[in-house]
Amino acid sequence: MEKRTVLVSGASIAGPTLAFWLSRFGFEVTVVERAPELRLGGQNIDVRDEAQKVVQLMGLEDKIRAANTGELGIRFVDAAHRIKAEFPKANSDFGTAELEILRGDLAQILYHATRENVGYIFDDQITVLEDQGNQVLVTFKNNAPRIFDLVIAADGIRSTTRKLMFGDEPQIKYIGVYCSYLTIPRIESDDEWAYWYNAPGSRVLNTRPDNVGTTRASFSFLSPDNGYEKLDLVKQREILKDKFADAGWQAPRILKALDQSKDVYFDRISQVKAPRWSNGRCAMVGDAAYCPTPMSGMGASLSIVGAYILAGELGRHKNHQDAFEAYEKLMRPFVEDIQSLPPGVPWVAHPKTKLGITLFNAALGIASSRLVKKISKIFGGNAKKDLKERVKLPNYK
Repeated sequence: MEKRTVLVSGASIAGPTLAFWLSRFGFEVTVVERAPELRLGGQNIDVRDEAQKVVQLMGLEDKIRAANTGELGIRFVDAAHRIKAEFPKANSDFGTAELEILRGDLAQILYHATRENVGYIFDDQITVLEDQGNQVLVTFKNNAPRIFDLVIAADGIRSTTRKLMFGDEPQIKYIGVYCSYLTIPRIESDDEWAYWYNAPGSRVLNTRPDNVGTTRASFSFLSPDNGYEKLDLVKQREILKDKFADAGWQAPRILKALDQSKDVYFDRISQVKAPRWSNGRCAMVGDAAYCPTPMSGMGASLSIVGAYILAGELGRHKNHQDAFEAYEKLMRPFVEDIQSLPPGVPWVAHPKTKLGITLFNAALGIASSRLVKKISKIFGGNAKKDLKERVKLPNYK
């Protein structure tokens, strides 16, 4: 029997995970990535709960564990670097996960696990999709057109493939926070803890250790939707310098590194809300379909679980429409639960005044002393509740 062919757009986390399982279930898979090579940058991401079970089934848990960032947990500090609350990764569901890895490292592990059985096309992208009923004619920017049985968008929150499939039907919902990530030089005082600092004016600074001798840093701040993500990098840097010039703590150090950093990322924090995840022979998975925001800490895990379930249902059903329906039936309640932010989020994590920061740190101090697991609700709703409580991971044969 001739193998069904699938084109997957995106070679980050969801795409290669989907390709792994589709190949395992007997599909002929091609992954197209617009970048000229594998994108190895990025910040820390978590692999939690049912997603950890998926990577165990893939035989990749040990490789992911070996590439762990070494982060011990998260500490909340004041401007003088006094610790106000501490959440070690071994004693709390909040913050650092057991499997904490740089996004680029996970992408590389997934790529190496799939490259022998999956075709990769770099430096190209889909420009036209023509669903002909029994097949999809795909036009590429650089390569010759090809025909596939199915096409899956797995190329992130700004997915251009999603727009070709669904037009403007999916909505990108801004939640009121701008965030910027970058890599900065490590200094002697940096240790293996992540640090969170609140500055007046609803501003937050973070530093996190990595496993390559540098430090990952981030800025976030509450703001109306001002379109900052559309500006060029020079103007974005100017906005960050202006916004955090008087923030205190390690702001001068991070701002000094801002001009030299080669991986500055600046975007508005948003969720993808899509009424459906499939259209004919096309579908989507991961951030392209249901980005939960980085604040949830669940983006990578959601992508891994979603990719496993989508591939499994396609392998289980002969009819792709039945598979897409089963995938959505399993994943939709789970996604909606994670995307449901409680009242006050994200504002409660970004206090505006010095008094608000004092109360915020005091509440965290009490929570950390009691190891209250529900503290995660301050940052991402129910995001840290065990995945197994909300999605039953099928056993696909």
